Amino acid sequence: MKFSEVLGLDHIKNHLIKSTDNGRISHAQLLSGKEGSGLLAMAIAYAQYILASSSENIEISNIKCEKLMHPDLHFAFPVSTNDKIKSKPVSNNFLEEWREFVSRKPYGNLFEWLQSIGIENKQGQIGVDEAEQIVKALKLKSYEGGYKIMIIWMAEKMNISASNKLLKLLEEPPEKTVFILITEDEEQLISTIKSRCQTLHFPILSEADITNGLVEKEGADLPIAQNIAHQANGNYNKALQLLHNNDTNEQFEQWFVTWVRAAFRAKGNASVIQDLIEWSDVISKSGRETQKRFLDYCLQFFRQAMLYNYNAESLVFLEPKNPSFKLEKFAPFVHSKNILLINDELNDAIYHIERNGNAKIILLDLSIKLTRLLHLKEA
Repeated sequence: MKFSEVLGLDHIKNHLIKSTDNGRISHAQLLSGKEGSGLLAMAIAYAQYILASSSENIEISNIKCEKLMHPDLHFAFPVSTNDKIKSKPVSNNFLEEWREFVSRKPYGNLFEWLQSIGIENKQGQIGVDEAEQIVKALKLKSYEGGYKIMIIWMAEKMNISASNKLLKLLEEPPEKTVFILITEDEEQLISTIKSRCQTLHFPILSEADITNGLVEKEGADLPIAQNIAHQANGNYNKALQLLHNNDTNEQFEQWFVTWVRAAFRAKGNASVIQDLIEWSDVISKSGRETQKRFLDYCLQFFRQAMLYNYNAESLVFLEPKNPSFKLEKFAPFVHSKNILLINDELNDAIYHIERNGNAKIILLDLSIKLTRLLHLKEA
């Protein structure tokens, strides 16, 4: 992938190109940003530029990189056991699937990756076995005599054992070795990893960049592309999902509407609690990654409702598909008195689900708390 294929972010591209041309390539770099901002696409383009700059045959080097088959370009990413790999899964077990995934969805998210290898009901991680593979791979000499590059995608999914095993290598890497760590949640990385990296923060993509991408790469009509770009909130992956009528958000919206309606009716009506129990049971049967994505969706929905409530319509991009659920009617129930409390409860639920808590109990507890929070009055 070339820099020209990465949407927007010209200031970051120029910085990476100039630093490479001047021979100022940091051995450990952390690319941090939101989903759909182009972190992985930029990392691959950067790696390709570094490898081509030190190659005797730039054209051959570029072809190898574009196919993700360059012998000096390595990847690590979250994995788990599946029908094919029963124990000690590492990225090398899934390289064929990874190449196919990146070629289709260079802006794809973790859930889509886990779906593509049939483990969407599990939580992918980068474990100590992966760290051992990274150490072994980087101890070998460069195949082409130039740089060796290790891209670690979703680095926040490294567990403590893996992080600790890589610390020494990050601090004192072999000569001409470059680590490019990619994270969508920098706070989940342990501080000792972050302190060893040069961090580059990515902004969300502009509506103009997303519009151009949809028109030029996907052949979308300009008015449709502009409308989708507004709804995408800087996330090109979400824009693609909206363009191709991905039904995930429709399912999330249905779950959300059912939930808030039941929670609102439940105050003073004990019989409705059964509806919340049934709702919790339905969501708990989905995988943990799906549950976390749904709760993130809920966070976004509540924030959008608050913005609408305070007449900041220009910042509202969410458009409910359910004709019987109007954002303008829901918005007055989300305000300064309850938004922070709702936000805290949703984040607590995500935290406990990530740590393998009982999803049904967590979601029911969250629902019961929501029955009170939705009825709080603003002073």
